[in-house]
Amino acid sequence: MAINNNHIKNKPTVISLFSGAGGLDLGFKIENFEILWANDFDKDACSTYRANLGNHIVEGDINKCINQLYDFANQVDVLIGGPPCQGFSVAGKMNPDDPRSKNIWVFLKAVEIIRPKVFVMENVKALAELDKWKDIRVALLEGMRNLGYAVNYTVVNASDYNVPQNRERVLFIGFRNESIVIPNLSKMMGQYMIQSQVVKAALKKLDKAGTGNNTHVCKAKITLTNKPILRKSPYAGMLFNGMGRPVRLNGYCATLPASMGGNKTPIIDENELYNDATSWVESYHKGIVSGSITPEYQEAPSFLRRMTVEEAALIQTFPIGYRFIGSQSSVYKQIGNAVPCNLARQVAKMISDYLRDDDKKCLFIESSQLSLFV
Repeated sequence: MAINNNHIKNKPTVISLFSGAGGLDLGFKIENFEILWANDFDKDACSTYRANLGNHIVEGDINKCINQLYDFANQVDVLIGGPPCQGFSVAGKMNPDDPRSKNIWVFLKAVEIIRPKVFVMENVKALAELDKWKDIRVALLEGMRNLGYAVNYTVVNASDYNVPQNRERVLFIGFRNESIVIPNLSKMMGQYMIQSQVVKAALKKLDKAGTGNNTHVCKAKITLTNKPILRKSPYAGMLFNGMGRPVRLNGYCATLPASMGGNKTPIIDENELYNDATSWVESYHKGIVSGSITPEYQEAPSFLRRMTVEEAALIQTFPIGYRFIGSQSSVYKQIGNAVPCNLARQVAKMISDYLRDDDKKCLFIESSQLSLFV
């Protein structure tokens, strides 16, 4: 495949792996990057991607498509991707033998083939912080360094990058031909922080659930448990049956899971959202803690409902009107698996500045100790 070098002159170019519904890619596209090739194995996610971002996505197992990347060797600015993370996530079984965990090595192989100027690999926070994954973490970083990249990792919270969600993720970022130093990614990304608005302000952009631009409702029943698990915060623990947590409307939402669509879908208080009423969940939690309320199994008040598809997409900072293809459960999964678009935009801005401004590179790259790798 021949690449048009005129494109490279006009816009920095991107190859995207494990692209899903396109959250990471959209952030880079908005920041004037050109995505040449993308890949995902999920049929619905690929259809969503095509409907919004273009036909350059290839559907299928990356292991069967990876030879196509040789066509882009030494001709691409940035490689991005978020390999499936269930094997590393504390929300999963944390199984190192989970086949999905091995995709981090596929990403490393893609770095070797393409030789981009910069790469970004996104994954769950646990991969960066748990001792259980230390050997994998060190081996991955050594592999990246051995390919000639100055590389490090940093944990970011999406709420610091204009996303109304406490979603912590690790970013592995490497820079080609800077191998004598290790990048201080915390300092680099710290220059691009934008504090997010709260969930309530974000959701005000949508019509009431079931109407207008907010029609895809989740009908999973909500019931109160007679054996609550209490935490200091009413938005943690378990007040309801199932795994769906109430949403802190005057703060940030907990991490949206890919398992939304049933009783794991977060819970919205419509009275608080639409009528500025006091949070029912906070009052109920306070009553249980004080002993004035005895919890029992019963249906929740009717003004409590599950988060809609459109609300979930907006909290992941997909633009209103972004087209999702597939069944409702598939769409919730695509949204939950996505990298928040606004977080992706800030990462893209940092990389764009690095690529564009040679004088600024010395501000981005700092000598550090190898101990940062563990």
